[in-house]
Amino acid sequence: MTSKERVMTALDFRQPDYMPFHVDFWPEWVEMWHEAHPERADVNLVDHYGVDIKIAIGDETPYMTKAATLREEAGYEIKRDGWGRTSRVRPDAYFMHQIDNAYEENGELKYGDFDPPDLPQRYARLDAIMDDLKQRYCVFVKTGGPFIRTYFMTGEVNLLMNMAGDKALAREQVMRTAHHLAAIGIEQLRRWDLYETGVWIFDDMAATDLPMFSPQTAEEILAPAWGYMVDAYKQAGAKKVIMHSDGNIGPLLDLFIDLGFDGINPVEYKAGLDCVELREKYGDKLALIGGLSNGLILPRGNPEEVRDHVLRMMSAGKEGGMVLGTHSVGPDISLDIWELTYETYLEYRDYPLRLPASY
Repeated sequence: MTSKERVMTALDFRQPDYMPFHVDFWPEWVEMWHEAHPERADVNLVDHYGVDIKIAIGDETPYMTKAATLREEAGYEIKRDGWGRTSRVRPDAYFMHQIDNAYEENGELKYGDFDPPDLPQRYARLDAIMDDLKQRYCVFVKTGGPFIRTYFMTGEVNLLMNMAGDKALAREQVMRTAHHLAAIGIEQLRRWDLYETGVWIFDDMAATDLPMFSPQTAEEILAPAWGYMVDAYKQAGAKKVIMHSDGNIGPLLDLFIDLGFDGINPVEYKAGLDCVELREKYGDKLALIGGLSNGLILPRGNPEEVRDHVLRMMSAGKEGGMVLGTHSVGPDISLDIWELTYETYLEYRDYPLRLPASY
């Protein structure tokens, strides 16, 4: 099977040739790997470890044509980005200090209408390589989600305050974002002919313990926007729509299923999302992409614990519905433990799964 055939078979809750695999590697971990293997400088780790999925996104920002460096100030650059945020940044710093937003205090947009979704420059970088990517991977379109992309424009605290105290304004803001993002996603589906795979909506909304808002608030404020995007993508022809969010989104999963999401990623074990328990609860209603614990199990480096964890997570995909992986592999995961993780997966990945009897 190709990666596309393998992944889409699994997402349809059927058994492919073997369980698909999806992971991202931190640049620091890639550097660690190459330092340990200096003779293999040309190795692409995504291909070396058999990653099946590639996520493709153009420039989805509403004000891409207004992004600019405004001035330099005491060793900092003052920049406005495509979200209409003005930030103070240093070239050698990872974080930025946001000093202004795209929205006025009264809820009006400072920079007017959003740039059109069909601007060719949004997609030119990937236009040039998409045919190659589609030959090698199962490629999905990516857009942001109405929560995180709205607070890029309002400021996080401002949006959460509106969700609590001015619900009408919050609903208007997230729906405006949803309309823009859906138009971007539909244009990407069209340009890259990715209808047979679909769209991932990246909408980080949760901490380790709980979402950043209650299920009731999610249903009142965000569900119409999420639902609009899911419906728009599926009406355009997208086969699958996946929700990506870090953290514990468990309290929202019933809502996501009702809205038509087909699966979730990265299914963070450290946040209480256990693939085996989710499979028992939701059956074939929700595909799982991820599941391996990059925050607890793998960094501890106990080989017996790691092997048990990998096999247990794989057991959630006995009938399909599972793409094994983790959010990312960072420098707190040793090279030896990652090799054990991957070798365990390789040993048991073929369907029908022949896991040890205890799993």
